[in-house]
Amino acid sequence: MNSHDDTAIGIDLGGTKTEIALVDSAGNIQSRRREPTDAAEGYAALRERVVAAVRRMLEEISRPPRAIGIGMAGQVQPETGVVIFAPNLRWENVPLRSDLESALGLPVAITNDVRAACWGEWLYGAGRGCDDLVAVFVGTGIGGGVISGGRVLEGCSNTFGEIGHITVDLDGPACHCGNRGCLEALAGGWAIGRQARDAVKAAPSEGHVLLQLSDGRIGDISAKTVVQALRRGDPLSARIMEKAVEALGAGAVGIVNAFNPCRLILGGGVVEGYPEMVDRIEKEVRRRALGAATAKLEVTRARLGKDAGVIGAAAFALHAPSGAVH
Repeated sequence: MNSHDDTAIGIDLGGTKTEIALVDSAGNIQSRRREPTDAAEGYAALRERVVAAVRRMLEEISRPPRAIGIGMAGQVQPETGVVIFAPNLRWENVPLRSDLESALGLPVAITNDVRAACWGEWLYGAGRGCDDLVAVFVGTGIGGGVISGGRVLEGCSNTFGEIGHITVDLDGPACHCGNRGCLEALAGGWAIGRQARDAVKAAPSEGHVLLQLSDGRIGDISAKTVVQALRRGDPLSARIMEKAVEALGAGAVGIVNAFNPCRLILGGGVVEGYPEMVDRIEKEVRRRALGAATAKLEVTRARLGKDAGVIGAAAFALHAPSGAVH
């Protein structure tokens, strides 16, 4: 490996902030910076903001990185690096890879943000040394990634990993995707917040702890508020989280039966806020999944936390198949 081949720049392009980090081949962050993301600026302005931030980082380091990796919420065409649709950024059919490669003179690889996090956990986090795993990230939404035989699965049209849209309740609540009863519509952060707000509207006296924590503003009640109320012994929040954990357990049983991973990794903001759910999900999996599927199974928390995005994006740039990096 050449002297410039041991690092990559990872970019986690989020709806409100953009994290940029120089990451070495062992998954260590060497330097980082954060830029605000303002979707209202439009594609050209945001692209130039990212280019300027990367240039400043390049000026501070002695050897150029091998490549730049980007993880973002959206649909990416792997052959061209065109972002087909990124709802948080309001982008449609933008040539992000070719634009950044022209501006920065480095190869660029782009993938879905959750798949990037999966790369990070696999190579540098809770999945290290394991070539058959499933990573599930429970945040505002629910997504995931599958490593099978040492390969990150992408699917026919690059949408593999939409674990949040597994149906776990045929008569369940409406999901943003248009279906009903999706795992995300029962246990994603937005769904937990919605359930709490609906419960408080229906019975304000039962929701007094949630109202207190949100300064009386029902619209401000979120999954984070529910966990805070749960910590205070609030029975309403306990019931809401119990339902979410039950749904996650059901989803995990299906995932384990279908993919037979050696390791099931659970991460994301909701899991970090309520880590007790990992043990409860594991108990549900061991109780209900096929014995053969759980014989060698390990259930564990993700390790990289909020750095999974930038570390994973860099990992994708360093280790993805050659067709993904030009």
